[in-house]
Amino acid sequence: MGSEFRSQQAGINNAGVPVVVDRATFQAEVDALRVREKAHTCAGDAIAAARRRLPMVEVDSNIELIGPHGPVTLLDVFEGRRQLIAYYFMWEAGRPAAEQCEGCTYYTTQVEELSYLHSRDVTYATLCQGPFEESVRYRDFMGWDMPWYSAQQSLDALLVGRRIGMFHLVCYLRDGDRVFETYWTNGRGVEAMDNSYGLMDLTVYGRQEEWEESPAGWPQRWEVNRQIWRTNGRPTAQWSRIEAGRSDDLGTAGA
Repeated sequence: MGSEFRSQQAGINNAGVPVVVDRATFQAEVDALRVREKAHTCAGDAIAAARRRLPMVEVDSNIELIGPHGPVTLLDVFEGRRQLIAYYFMWEAGRPAAEQCEGCTYYTTQVEELSYLHSRDVTYATLCQGPFEESVRYRDFMGWDMPWYSAQQSLDALLVGRRIGMFHLVCYLRDGDRVFETYWTNGRGVEAMDNSYGLMDLTVYGRQEEWEESPAGWPQRWEVNRQIWRTNGRPTAQWSRIEAGRSDDLGTAGA
């Protein structure tokens, strides 16, 4: 009996669903895929090992940022720890919450528990590319509690050779009072902050985005544009905050 017959026997519509097989056949396919998964994991470990062997470049430790109590230095952002991971949040100055970056909102929403980073002598902080007062209101509206600073006035010094206004994830090392940049990434490299996509990738339909290589009939309703992280005109994660009664006023109404 073919797979089509087995699917019909199981009462399953063949359109957009995998072939139905017995448990032994299923497990054999999973075992075969597991070999590739382990190779992928080992390749990732090897890349991480190479990343740890990259050279580093010195950055002025006195570059100024704005925090909740006014100006601070890049050195201060380390909070005394040896390493710093900084996410450069894109910002639409003077625009309301609904128009702020949906991608940055998507990634930042998934950064919650920082104690494990702290236990390894790593500080995590958001360096927003917009003004402090309105952007920190956004952080509070979203309910985030990671350290938040404005890097708006120092982006030329912090993002040398990179596109200002684009999101970036940058790693730093402190040696006494000296600061060094050890790694940076953007684009899909920022998925290191994300767990939602990782979980979606385990499911039969994946991310449901049009670029993915999937069998014919699989749902792929999401085009790769701003809408993949938006629902009804807002970054998707904002809606639960609105429903909870939080104010999304960034003080930009008169801007």
